[in-house]
Amino acid sequence: MFDAVIPVKLPTHPYQIVIQGGILGQLGSQMATLGLGGKILLVSNPAIAKLYGETVLSGLTAAGFQVQICCIPAGERYKTLKSVSQIYDAALAAGLERSSVIVALGGGVIGDMAGFAAATWLRGIPFVQVPTSLLAMVDASIGGKTGVNHPQGKNLIGAFHQPSLVWMDPLVLKTLPTRELRSALAEVIKYGVIQAPDIVEFLEGIPDLSHYRHYSPPDLHHLLVRSAECKAWVVQQDEKEGGLRAILNYGHTLGHALESVTHYRRYRHGEAVGLGMIAAGQIGVNLGWWGDTEQQRQTQLLAKAGLPTRWPSDVSLADLLRAMQADKKIKQGKVQFILPRKLGQVEITQQVTEADVSQALAALV
Repeated sequence: MFDAVIPVKLPTHPYQIVIQGGILGQLGSQMATLGLGGKILLVSNPAIAKLYGETVLSGLTAAGFQVQICCIPAGERYKTLKSVSQIYDAALAAGLERSSVIVALGGGVIGDMAGFAAATWLRGIPFVQVPTSLLAMVDASIGGKTGVNHPQGKNLIGAFHQPSLVWMDPLVLKTLPTRELRSALAEVIKYGVIQAPDIVEFLEGIPDLSHYRHYSPPDLHHLLVRSAECKAWVVQQDEKEGGLRAILNYGHTLGHALESVTHYRRYRHGEAVGLGMIAAGQIGVNLGWWGDTEQQRQTQLLAKAGLPTRWPSDVSLADLLRAMQADKKIKQGKVQFILPRKLGQVEITQQVTEADVSQALAALV
């Protein structure tokens, strides 16, 4: 038995999220049990492939799979159609068929690109998520959002394509750079604000959130399970973001704009999302949607995680507003915001004005 198995109960494509330490080498046997196909393209980045590629490859080969590896450079700025084209070239060289599988071994960028390649190769083949970063484990690997960035905006090119399996080994987080761990905590805190106040309370009870060594194995396991449960529940209610799923974008409207205008080089995704959460919270305070106490709890928790909490003074408001107009969540020309009502409850609105954004950011510089 695995430590945790969280079902994602979708009517046309159900799958499981499996969480257990030391299971990387068992991926092949689990995929064979699920009846997944014989040829596999393993997509990773050089650093992750060096650390864990051989373990995964050996397990897949031992289970009878024919495996080829494709490595893409790490980093959000490589999340482009050019990189996906490299995956297509590797898929062609490996002779991938419609019964073949693409396996994503890496963080959110690798998972997004490999998933998009799987969604579009031969009009769609199965893929498996093997997340190696905390951000990918708690967010990107779950829910079937795949895609790449356009020069004018984040994740504008993509498809919904659910994985056949999400395979998490928390032990790989030992090698995760500290900045990446901190970045991912913004998404964990996000679940607490939008849906699960118990997560906020749990994190407030851990003395130091800023380094892997401060988390006991049970603490880390609990955060992975609760985050996966939150994401799975929302995806089950609204698989393709027709309504409710948009709450998962809390902090992302301004966060994505900030990433875009700083060319994906200055901030990690979670750092930008954390700043976007603080900005959304400040807009909520200014509009009377929630109070200063809740805003302070959110800000203090993000600071405790080692994340930036002050809005950069050198980022142009006009550039941010232009970037928001290119956001994929825009509806009828209006930017969609998710604002907090209280811990555990947010609301989707298109009523936030440019003046509201300007006033909130001015208070956070």
